[in-house]
Amino acid sequence: MIQTILDTSFILSCIKNKIDIFEELLEYKILIPEQVIKELNGLAKKNMDSKLALKIIQKNKSKLTIIQIIGKNTDNSIINYARKNPDVIIATLDDGIKSKVKNSKLIIRNKKMLEII
Repeated sequence: MIQTILDTSFILSCIKNKIDIFEELLEYKILIPEQVIKELNGLAKKNMDSKLALKIIQKNKSKLTIIQIIGKNTDNSIINYARKNPDVIIATLDDGIKSKVKNSKLIIRNKKMLEII
């Protein structure tokens, strides 16, 4: 099964644009780093989209895997994971992550649909 790792910006953009990640990625193994969950928890105090993201993640817990990855921060952790796992698809809007990995990327096209590039 193809794996895709989601970062915080991707999850929040999907929430904002009303894209059902779990419906769209039925045929993928969805990985969410613990660091992303921690970032969402930190943002949830001020941001309603973060609260909603955490609720949706909790509701769909059976459809995803929360992983522990090592790195100085969330972005570096995702980059390190991607370099060690070249087949994993990186779901991010972060240009810094995109430019540092050769993996396929999952992006939001026209604020409506997901596309792998």
